[in-house]
Amino acid sequence: MIISVISRKKLFVVGSICAIKTHQDMYNKLISNIKPLGFMWPTSDPFIFCVHHLDNYPKGNDEMGPAASLSGRYLGQDFTIKDGWRMYHGERIPGFPAHPHRGFETVTVVLEGFVDHSDSHGSAGRYGMGDVQWMTAGSGLQHCEMFPLIKKDAGNPLELFQIWLNLPQKKKFADPHFKMLWANTIPKLELRDENGNRIDIKVFAGSYGDAVAPAPAPDSWAADPVNGVNIWTIKMEPGATWKIPSASSEMHRTLYFYQGATIKLGGLDIESYQAIEMLADQEAIIEANCEDAYMLLLQGLPINEPVVQHGPFVMNTSQEIQQAISDYRRTQFGGWPWERHDNVHPREQGRFAKYPDGRVEVPG
Repeated sequence: MIISVISRKKLFVVGSICAIKTHQDMYNKLISNIKPLGFMWPTSDPFIFCVHHLDNYPKGNDEMGPAASLSGRYLGQDFTIKDGWRMYHGERIPGFPAHPHRGFETVTVVLEGFVDHSDSHGSAGRYGMGDVQWMTAGSGLQHCEMFPLIKKDAGNPLELFQIWLNLPQKKKFADPHFKMLWANTIPKLELRDENGNRIDIKVFAGSYGDAVAPAPAPDSWAADPVNGVNIWTIKMEPGATWKIPSASSEMHRTLYFYQGATIKLGGLDIESYQAIEMLADQEAIIEANCEDAYMLLLQGLPINEPVVQHGPFVMNTSQEIQQAISDYRRTQFGGWPWERHDNVHPREQGRFAKYPDGRVEVPG
């Protein structure tokens, strides 16, 4: 990032050494690093992984797969965007057929479109359009996450964030848990700056002012407010100004500017598709320039334990990774109770969650 920082300094060469120093001082007080975004986004402890899925899927066919040719795609490993969308590990329906996890949590925030969930403990669900699924893998489970193309007469756009949140060592073997945070329970704030420009904030985890997100899964690092885990999305109108509140200096805070033209932060003009690692104990003023600016904020107290990751397993030691692989081969983490590894629910099925005890929940 040294080259990136140097290039940004050049934006402020206005004929004065003092001007350069002033902006550099602001940078040092607010921003510790700026990184370009790829498909997988850089994260800091307690987060493991973040990805932004944005696929403009076509009309669906009878199976709820794409009503389009799949020729030219590397089915099973289709991660290269083609015609505006990807199949991922799916071969008939896009998504991620049955696969195991142990030792961490997935937080799936669906902004548009739908996800069908099925797992080895008998849980199932369909969620989307602002819903969040919070799943603790804990001691181990299998699940599939498929993207059903429900509409046959129109396109099926999908946009979601999947965020991997680590578990501390004492919770690595917690019982697996699946919880829905329905869209109608998510705090949505419509703010106005002093000029009347609009800022929309959604609080999926943690709090913003008096707005508090629904409780996460019970064994989550986010379940203790002391850990300060916040997951927000922010949309700012052109010309809007918004101040990120300060937090403890121990917190790790990353702002992902994933759509828009540029924002101004800490005296820097920052182009879109950048991860901005910030010092959390400082208030920071953001100005959106000539387009709507879309951002995701991840913040939390680091767990500060060793992390060893091997594919879908996140543990503290290599020996624990080997044990996870052995346990999965031996038990399949409960087996697979569904007919297909890419299980989807009936097209006419609305949003729902079915839990291992047989309880069924619907939004609202």
